[in-house]
Amino acid sequence: MVKTRSQTKMAENADLLALLAEMKKSLEKGQEEMKDRMEKGQAEMKDRMEKGQRKWKDEWRLMPLFQRDTYTALHENEMM
Repeated sequence: MVKTRSQTKMAENADLLALLAEMKKSLEKGQEEMKDRMEKGQAEMKDRMEKGQRKWKDEWRLMPLFQRDTYTALHENEMM
């Protein structure tokens, strides 16, 4: 059976539509992976910040009063 032009065009369009659907699925998967990485990175960063804050508070609490002003002056740039 010989295909008409419209049948050939419909077959081509179906192939293109299938390719487009596959590309969309791949893009959504990539976006989901990126979202997961971002959430993991944010959680790690939050954890590191909390550990740093605890360490700083422990050092500050244990430091003699006369050293606190010197310590603050030395580390003032790090706090900003």
